[in-house]
Amino acid sequence: MSVADTIRNKLEAALSPAELEIEDQSYLHKGHAGAPDAGESHFRVRIVSAAFEGKTRLQRHKMVNEILAEELAGPVHALTMMTEVPS
Repeated sequence: MSVADTIRNKLEAALSPAELEIEDQSYLHKGHAGAPDAGESHFRVRIVSAAFEGKTRLQRHKMVNEILAEELAGPVHALTMMTEVPS
């Protein structure tokens, strides 16, 4: 299973998002420190979820970081996220 698939599965299970976009942006960092040639190290994620209602942006980001802790400790070098509520 790819890193992107793992990210998708974990975020869908934990947050039941109304919308979820995952973009592997590793190609933008090729040759930089922390960017392996194989890719799947830099991601941009956009999540729209009711689970974020009433939470600050920092709290939302902490939620995502906790869900993806294993990936962030391993193959994922950088994660850019947009966390939004349905309304």
